[in-house]
Amino acid sequence: MHPLARPRFLTAEWRKLIMAQYKVVPEVLAPYLPAGVELDLYAGRCFVSLVGFLFDRVRVKGLAFPCHTRFPEVNLRFYVKRTELNGELRRGVVFVNEFVPRRAIALIAKRFYEEPYVAMPMGYSIAEREGALAVNFRWHMARRKHVVSAAADAQPVAIQPGSLEEFITEHYWGYTKRTDGSTSVYQVEHPRWQVYPVHACTVECDFAALYGERWEFLNRTQPAHVLLAEGSPVTVYGGAPLRA
Repeated sequence: MHPLARPRFLTAEWRKLIMAQYKVVPEVLAPYLPAGVELDLYAGRCFVSLVGFLFDRVRVKGLAFPCHTRFPEVNLRFYVKRTELNGELRRGVVFVNEFVPRRAIALIAKRFYEEPYVAMPMGYSIAEREGALAVNFRWHMARRKHVVSAAADAQPVAIQPGSLEEFITEHYWGYTKRTDGSTSVYQVEHPRWQVYPVHACTVECDFAALYGERWEFLNRTQPAHVLLAEGSPVTVYGGAPLRA
């Protein structure tokens, strides 16, 4: 276990992750950037990701709660990094917002991590037929339906070293900008993922309605890159204040 790792807070599986990457200028992210970290760029480019996935087999401190062990989540996130005093480079994510269909999950995340969770009606479908995989996540907010979906080969392949897929999926820390201006950090563990070759992706979202007018430009922007990862079991450790 890493020296920072605290007791396990949550264990689960993250499955069938659609991750649509949008290139943005760093200034868009400035209001969300926690103290003590900097933006993590890939080949000089700054990305945000719209992510839909299935949260499955959820256990909070080892306990499973009825009707709260399997549900979809959709989030908007970006990528940061931090160099520790010992020279270790930690690569992590910051969430702009996270949507789930369970109010209790949203309340727990806000209470223990001060993460920007919102509960709303959501649904999903995962279908495999004749070597093809179709994944769909949908949710309702601001009086309209929002959708992110992908069609892909049903056989996953390894992620190539140095690729954008590796950059997007290999961030193992979460950083949160708290209301008092401080930053909290938590660790996530999971094995290296595989990805499905994607043929098509659909994003039907009103980003301004979901995330604020700052994000309206994404309504007119196509994703620069899309991946569909199989996912894996994950462990999320308890959070801690970020030390200077």
